[in-house]
Amino acid sequence: MLDLILTNKEGLVGDVKLKGSLGCSDHKMVEFRILRAARRAHSKLTTLDFRRADFGLFRDLLGRIPWGKALEGRGAQDSWLVFKGHLLQAQEGCIPTKRKSSKNTKRPPWMNKELLGKVKQKKEGYRGWKQGQVAWEEYRETVRAARDQVRKAKALVELNLARDVKDKKKSFYRYVSDKRKTRENVGPLQNETGNLVTQDMEKAEVLNNFFASAFTRTGVVQPGEEKAPGRHNCGLPGPTGKMERNCLSGSVVIRQGVMGLS
Repeated sequence: MLDLILTNKEGLVGDVKLKGSLGCSDHKMVEFRILRAARRAHSKLTTLDFRRADFGLFRDLLGRIPWGKALEGRGAQDSWLVFKGHLLQAQEGCIPTKRKSSKNTKRPPWMNKELLGKVKQKKEGYRGWKQGQVAWEEYRETVRAARDQVRKAKALVELNLARDVKDKKKSFYRYVSDKRKTRENVGPLQNETGNLVTQDMEKAEVLNNFFASAFTRTGVVQPGEEKAPGRHNCGLPGPTGKMERNCLSGSVVIRQGVMGLS
């Protein structure tokens, strides 16, 4: 069984080294270096640094504003714009910003210093075994210990997330989102004229019209009108005893339409 690196250009890779086994597989991990200069991308995204925020000054600045006079005679939208302006102005003076770093974004939430030490010990054990300095049984015991600790750490993190889901919903859904391999997205939709729409607002209008048409039925009893003989409470005609089937027909149409969009 071979573990290979294939390239289409000579001299593209170098420093090829075999590492430990990949999980329970017989294959080995292959470490190599791409012999090309690369520009390091620097993040330009900034985020609020709440750890260095002065919330006392923030509350004081907002408390000095005469809100009754500032919002007097204004509608909901104008009042919101006034409040938003004062809030952002106070935020700018009291909450500093920092550049968003991607240095630790790829580290799993269950990884800590102790586990990093175990992983490092596993790599050193493999290197020692390849050089004949460590026995195979000793190396396998190191691998098993590291694997068991990683599994226990992952199980503990997931148990804590499930137990505290009511109080820490964001952490739970962030963990679930990171575990997903695919991202849900609404693709291009076809409108009533047969054209494909790609903009978010246009897709929202298409979906809105579709659901409105699915829920709108001819002969539906409007509020204040008497129910016609032979009709059920849902406003759909049908024989007696078939109310459940007729009342659910609208949801079936919606489900079929949504499945057709995917």
